[in-house]
Amino acid sequence: MSTSPTIMIRGIAVFKAYLSPAQQVTLLEEARAVQRQAPLFSPTTAGGKPMSVRMTSAGKYGWVSDTGGYRYDQRHPGGMAWPAIPPLALGIWKDLAAAAPAPECCLINYYGKDARMGMHQDRDEADFRWPVVSISLGDDATFRVGREERGGPTESLVLSSGDVLVMGEKARLVYHGIDRIRFGTSKLLKNGGRLNLTLRVVT
Repeated sequence: MSTSPTIMIRGIAVFKAYLSPAQQVTLLEEARAVQRQAPLFSPTTAGGKPMSVRMTSAGKYGWVSDTGGYRYDQRHPGGMAWPAIPPLALGIWKDLAAAAPAPECCLINYYGKDARMGMHQDRDEADFRWPVVSISLGDDATFRVGREERGGPTESLVLSSGDVLVMGEKARLVYHGIDRIRFGTSKLLKNGGRLNLTLRVVT
């Protein structure tokens, strides 16, 4: 696996086809094992609006969203502790974020056919020196990225199964989101859709 990015977009390093098909299957199995212990749940925004993605987490902390706000918590909404971060995901972090401490959260988002993720910044972590590493599995997605300020021109690219991107340094706080899922473009997930695993240092 090369540690040289295929594409740079607004400072984000994109590693196209970073995972082989066999590695994608392995990571999917590891993510499914997490979901069996800490099932996907449907979060709401702080304003009470349902989000279109379903999510769970692995690691010391998990990211949750409800009317109490956006935050990290050491327990799943169901009350259980989060499972361990998948080994292959940890290996990717070590390859692409070797200078950073070990990740404390692996957020797992499932995007169904009509799921979206609005433009946002990842600001709930304590120290923005450390990157966010994002791994795509399953159907293609249109990824949009802006600047550190809301609004203004954006750029987009298609993320496919096995792609990995690293948001670090000046790109750590850029606005980004998922416009749409190209449902049915991958056969990795039996019922279609996309899994996105994002690794972060929380504290």
